[in-house]
Amino acid sequence: MSSTYDRISRERGTLERLIGKIPGYRGYKEKEMRREADRLLREALTRDFAAQLDRITLVQNRVLDTLGLEWMSDFGAVKTALQTLIDRIRFAPQGYAGFFDAIRVKEDDLDALEAFDLQLVDQLPRVSAAIDALDTAASDPVALKQALNDLAVVIQSIAQLFAQRSKVITGL
Repeated sequence: MSSTYDRISRERGTLERLIGKIPGYRGYKEKEMRREADRLLREALTRDFAAQLDRITLVQNRVLDTLGLEWMSDFGAVKTALQTLIDRIRFAPQGYAGFFDAIRVKEDDLDALEAFDLQLVDQLPRVSAAIDALDTAASDPVALKQALNDLAVVIQSIAQLFAQRSKVITGL
């Protein structure tokens, strides 16, 4: 389990620990804490990816000043792809299944959701490195085209990884 889940567990109050001894409640509460840890991790991911999006905007503005308007469409496509990924992460299901829901989310599913989210954390350096390359190439049209393509490929691969997350919940 994640360090976020462990921190949430440690910070429970005395009353929560006492109530946790009630049969059936403990498992329910542990699932809720894991969902909360998942939500907090995804919030951190959206913040970190949004910071990378801001970096792209800075490079875009520099390119606009030096190379002109013709590059804005390419930058727009990359930024839209990253913003779409950020939105998908932000609004992804937390693995919650209500009492009458057709699909039940089990402990193994919550583990798999957490594993996907942690894989996304590992992808942040790839995005950062691709933006570093974009920044370096900002004044060379040939290198800039390649750097934009490379960044688009990185974002697309992360989006495909994230798409696998929904299969955990739906089983499809």
